[in-house]
Amino acid sequence: MSDSNKKYPVVVLGIGNILWADEGFGVRAVEAFNEAWKCPEDVLVLDGGTLGFYLSEYIESCSKIIIFDACEFNELPGTCKVLKKEDINPWLNTKMSAHQEGLNDLFAVAKLLGRYPDEIVVLGCQPGDLEDYGGSLTPEVSAAVPGMVEEAAKQLKEWGFKIEPRTPDEKAETLGESCLERKPYEEGRPSEEEACRYADLRFFSKRDQNGNPISEKE
Repeated sequence: MSDSNKKYPVVVLGIGNILWADEGFGVRAVEAFNEAWKCPEDVLVLDGGTLGFYLSEYIESCSKIIIFDACEFNELPGTCKVLKKEDINPWLNTKMSAHQEGLNDLFAVAKLLGRYPDEIVVLGCQPGDLEDYGGSLTPEVSAAVPGMVEEAAKQLKEWGFKIEPRTPDEKAETLGESCLERKPYEEGRPSEEEACRYADLRFFSKRDQNGNPISEKE
């Protein structure tokens, strides 16, 4: 997380929950954007995860914001849309998941305080599976990520911000915990035989026959 007291003209924000398959589209998209493009200091690229009011200061302090999100369009999985202006209110009022309800509240408070962004662009993708706990993005939604990354780059350029593609050997600073990045997260998932569909075994604490936690070092 970057310095929350700094003011940024533009925020590029990804939201969602990677624990529920396609619900993690926004997080994986902003991660891919960060890996592909180097932005100037006045553009903040942020993994917002499942939100929370700690994001309010970023929304209220920026003049423009780009948001990657899984959106309910009632379309085929992987369908993408760019939402602007009159499209924004229906998106805020469609509570597909818990994180969108929080987002609605954050923007409502920003408007009441007179700190609403001048421009909002939502890069949305129709999810397919939201019930595979610990699962990866479905193939259709995964295939949509590069196109939405390019849409974000295009929008920033239209706003006049100079962004540069990263070189093949350039490693981007991670937006969050490295173990939650897409590659290690997906490769670390248990096999189909071991995977638990109502939760992820990697987040269970192991206990002995007496119910006492077992250290990973034992």
